[in-house]
Amino acid sequence: MIALDSLQTPTLTKAQLADTLFEQIGLNKREAKDMVDAFFDCMVQELVGGNDVKLSGFGNFQLRSKSPRPGRNPRTGEMIAIDARRVVTFHASNKLKDVVQSGNVADMQSSTDDI
Repeated sequence: MIALDSLQTPTLTKAQLADTLFEQIGLNKREAKDMVDAFFDCMVQELVGGNDVKLSGFGNFQLRSKSPRPGRNPRTGEMIAIDARRVVTFHASNKLKDVVQSGNVADMQSSTDDI
């Protein structure tokens, strides 16, 4: 299992993911960075192409189309039109929700051994 005990900030960054691959998997730093970048590039390409991204045991990234709607500038109160757009939503899997609730990361490792 990959341990992320060395996080110094409350946010996990791509650089920290690459460092973890370097330290715990044994990839060189360039390969680790390239692997993290390739992973996220693949996710972005799928979402841009209109496909959902499903990560077993983690969750689903889904594309949602929002219709145009009236809005209001909160500072001035002026009515404005909000254009139609596509947004990405994330829905955590039940396994991830259970692990976050229990605080026991070992539960996640045992549930991903079958994947």
